[in-house]
Amino acid sequence: MAVSARSTANGHHGDLRERGTAELVKQLSNQFSTLVRQEVELAKTEAAEKGKKAGVGAGMLGGAGVAGLLLLGSLTAFLIIVLALAIPAWASALLVTALWAAVAGVLALEGRNKLHEIGKPIPEKTVETVKEDVQWLKNRK
Repeated sequence: MAVSARSTANGHHGDLRERGTAELVKQLSNQFSTLVRQEVELAKTEAAEKGKKAGVGAGMLGGAGVAGLLLLGSLTAFLIIVLALAIPAWASALLVTALWAAVAGVLALEGRNKLHEIGKPIPEKTVETVKEDVQWLKNRK
């Protein structure tokens, strides 16, 4: 059986013209509220799923970081052993330590310079646009 052209979205039958404005606004409000709740639930579900995946990814990156540190330790031992074939072991260990100190120093200086380029950690453009909005509102009065 075909649905009547007079049926509404929630299943009520009858001509919309026969209903009062207040009843129609109430029905629209209820449907809108339901839609918003459903959208919020969908957003929560989606965020939870993405959060789980992000947690797994972050864990894997953490594991990669630990493996990278172990790799650097092995590389350091390898370099010390190789250099110990040509110079005393204490001197090769000192030389490799100086090499890592130089790498750390260069990285620290470059990182500091990049942070200084950023400036203050406040959203300057946003602050400026908010000030403009407040000024616009004041001028409208």
